[in-house]
Amino acid sequence: MASAIDRGRLGPLGYAAIGIGAIIAGAPLVWTVLLSLKDNAELIGNSAAALQAPYTLENCLGDLRQQLTTRWLINSLIVSLATTAGVLVLCSLAGYGFARLDFPFRRALFIFVLLGLAIPELAVILPRHHFFADLGLHNSYPGLVLPGLTSSFGVFFMTQYFRAIPVELDEAAALDGASRFRVFWSVLLPLTIPAQATLGVFTFLASWNEYWWPLISATTSDYFTLTVGLASAQMNYAQTSGLGFLMAQAVFASIPIFIVYIIFQKQIVRAMAGTAIR
Repeated sequence: MASAIDRGRLGPLGYAAIGIGAIIAGAPLVWTVLLSLKDNAELIGNSAAALQAPYTLENCLGDLRQQLTTRWLINSLIVSLATTAGVLVLCSLAGYGFARLDFPFRRALFIFVLLGLAIPELAVILPRHHFFADLGLHNSYPGLVLPGLTSSFGVFFMTQYFRAIPVELDEAAALDGASRFRVFWSVLLPLTIPAQATLGVFTFLASWNEYWWPLISATTSDYFTLTVGLASAQMNYAQTSGLGFLMAQAVFASIPIFIVYIIFQKQIVRAMAGTAIR
């Protein structure tokens, strides 16, 4: 009922505005795809040739033949998946602790965690660089993953979600003899799957698109992530490889993001709707 009313109130002008916004947002993506499907020789004189046939998959196939591009893709997958898994585990445990457990300085510690939202990441890159250099973690997967495990937003998000779950569920499970961990694992955690899906997607996207820290921590091409690798490709051999090849790399890099969103879009909508209702 509410959705039907909202559609009725939108009106022709609203739909027109949404359509124009969609065209503006989608135009760069379409342009990138068209450039990736054109022969580089045709794009040298005029990039507008992307609007005319014929098209070719040679640039995309060239990406698959590039060993460095494949290595960068694997690095990005390892770092993003490991970061996402770590954030989900740590934030779920922290959210449950802040929402359900009573321990000294809980409120002060929660406020301290939230202060992390007010600190720009660029402000801590220099001390983080020195810290990881002293530990010898640069040019390693732990060096790329560990900084991403600190998520103040994730702790806050999971804490609010756990607080929205009725405490009576905990009490009923405790009366049946369930331990505190059993209550967390079997009763509460399954109810937070929509929130975890949302947090997981946001974390994966943020880790996948991260540029500054991988640029600083990884100084050898073997540990470049895809964002750093593509940037180095543009600086090193953009003129020799051609615009179409670089655009094919950009399309290649965006495919995992589309896959993640398509798989988890229902959970994202459910989590956002549940948060708005609460």
